[in-house]
Amino acid sequence: MSRSTPKEKNVQAAASLPALHPNAAGIDIGATEIYVAVPPDRTEQPVRSFPTFTPDLLVLADWLQACRVETVAMESTGVYWIPLYAILEDRGLEVLLVNARHLQSVPGRKSDVRDCQWLQHLHAVGLLSGSFRPPKEVCAVRSVLRHRDTLVTMAATHTQHMQKALTQMNLQLHHVLSDLTGKTGLRILDAILLGERDPETLADLRDRRVKANAETIRKSLQGDYREEHLFTLRQALTAGRQYQLWIGECDAEIERLLQAFAPPDDPPEEKPTEALTEAQTIPEKSDPAQRFDLRQEMTRLLGVDLTTVPGLQAPSVHRLFAEIGRDLSAFPTAKHFVSWLGLCPDNRISGGKILSAKTRPVNHRAATVFRLAAQTLHHSQSALGQFYRRMRSRLGAPKAITATAHKLARIVYHLLQSKEPYEDSAFAQTELRYQSRKLQRLRKEASALGFTLAPHPQVS
Repeated sequence: MSRSTPKEKNVQAAASLPALHPNAAGIDIGATEIYVAVPPDRTEQPVRSFPTFTPDLLVLADWLQACRVETVAMESTGVYWIPLYAILEDRGLEVLLVNARHLQSVPGRKSDVRDCQWLQHLHAVGLLSGSFRPPKEVCAVRSVLRHRDTLVTMAATHTQHMQKALTQMNLQLHHVLSDLTGKTGLRILDAILLGERDPETLADLRDRRVKANAETIRKSLQGDYREEHLFTLRQALTAGRQYQLWIGECDAEIERLLQAFAPPDDPPEEKPTEALTEAQTIPEKSDPAQRFDLRQEMTRLLGVDLTTVPGLQAPSVHRLFAEIGRDLSAFPTAKHFVSWLGLCPDNRISGGKILSAKTRPVNHRAATVFRLAAQTLHHSQSALGQFYRRMRSRLGAPKAITATAHKLARIVYHLLQSKEPYEDSAFAQTELRYQSRKLQRLRKEASALGFTLAPHPQVS
């Protein structure tokens, strides 16, 4: 008499679960072929494969509707899922984008057919949960913003090529100027590429705001001008300027997409805003006289000014809007939100003991924004800055950044849900209570040693 293996027992137990979503389908995404599984009672061939051409994807959607499928689960594999996701969403189907790490491996032999069947079965019995995806209007802003980040990285690469060409000619201009692509640097580079070699003439092109004097710039421009390095410099400068032009076009497109959003239902009361710094605005467009007030636009879209939160500036808020949108109803509580960001302990418990409490190793752009914002609070005099420094002294910098990012994420969640302005008083009271407890503890320790604490006369 043969005995069932553990894998076969697990499959049999899973097959006996009740179907919570009887009209569910599973899709295994590939670069050139897509495998789809529907309930066995809907058609004679419950598993089919389709090419990834657009006409075939439309046929796939028609077949799912003919099989009376209402909800679909697919793995988030690269960017291959995006076209099919958009088509199925437009057809009115509920699409669950499932993280591949959350899926258990298919029991038995691995194949694309078994993958889609396993997805369909897990989704039918209610064992899958979809990943959070903002509305398509927010996704449009996110796509352009991510593309802009790629262009900025490439532009920085060409700046490094310019610095390399100058170093090979022993021109130390990039060590004298803080920004080689600033006004002074570009003027001098253009003059060099036009044939000017006199250090006196080149030094006269410096802007009056440059800290380095004319003599220092003159000495940095004495080198060995070689044709091959000038050729490299010319191409790097041309490519860098082209990328800057494309970055400006991305800024204009982002501005157009943002202005198409309607304000929230209950906009906040208008309050006088502080003067904007250069870091809180999108860079100049073709017309330098026009500036895009990013802070005011984010306040209009979100219904609350998040730049009042210590550590968050307009570019950070803009990136958060592009990654998470303005509707966080998909997260019932702030705990769900910070768990999705990977900013809370991921307790691993076995036998009643906590084996590990580290945060999940996630690569999340929104979580990165909160971590960078937390790191900027090192010198902040706010209550959040005091919290960060206290955590840093106790736990070290990495854990302090995570703890402060956790607190910032909870604050942003509360502000977006309640549309209330940020108030630092609650955190200030918490800090005062901490200082009071610390003072009582110090007095108790001093009393145990036979001493009495007394305030310093110079400390108010």
